Amino acid sequence: MLEVATSIDAYVVALELHELEVTGPRGDFDEDVAQAERDARAGRVADPGPARALYRRFGVDPTRYRPSSEALLRRVRRGGSLPRINSVVDIANVVSLRLQVPVGLYDLALVEGRLEVRLGLDGESYAGIGKEEVRVGGRICVADALGPCGNPSSDSARTMITTATDRAAWIFFLPVAEVDVRWTYELVARFGRGLVRVP
Repeated sequence: MLEVATSIDAYVVALELHELEVTGPRGDFDEDVAQAERDARAGRVADPGPARALYRRFGVDPTRYRPSSEALLRRVRRGGSLPRINSVVDIANVVSLRLQVPVGLYDLALVEGRLEVRLGLDGESYAGIGKEEVRVGGRICVADALGPCGNPSSDSARTMITTATDRAAWIFFLPVAEVDVRWTYELVARFGRGLVRVP
């Protein structure tokens, strides 16, 4: 079973995705993506305030280091589209955009030991997805036995979700309602061809 420890004053919701069949972006998910974008442009998504407050609680400027959920919202409101990466990452982006909760995804075959949500140590960093280096010293991060592998702004290249992933950790970095967890289950089952366990 997935184990996610938390050593900071932050409430996270962790889900274990298993028996996944990750594919490239799915055409049958296009309308869900388009509707989420329309709703974001019309202001029909959740308030980004709680994610910004989470960053401020730990002394991080959410304008300098934006929560991934707010970064998606800003991208869409400026006329851009949600990035299409693969079936599971696309689900996470839609859920994160609508709920305005940062979501982290980690391929559990590439994770060493258990995951922990903690503050990064001075000098800690990792290779980001499409980025040279993500520094996490003093910031909320997710780490395993090898060190940090994600944060509420961006995940790492080391544990990223690919079409080879069949088991993953999904972390909401804020509390979410049970109805939203069930909606996530449904999307993962339908478009990720997988199952969900709550540790």
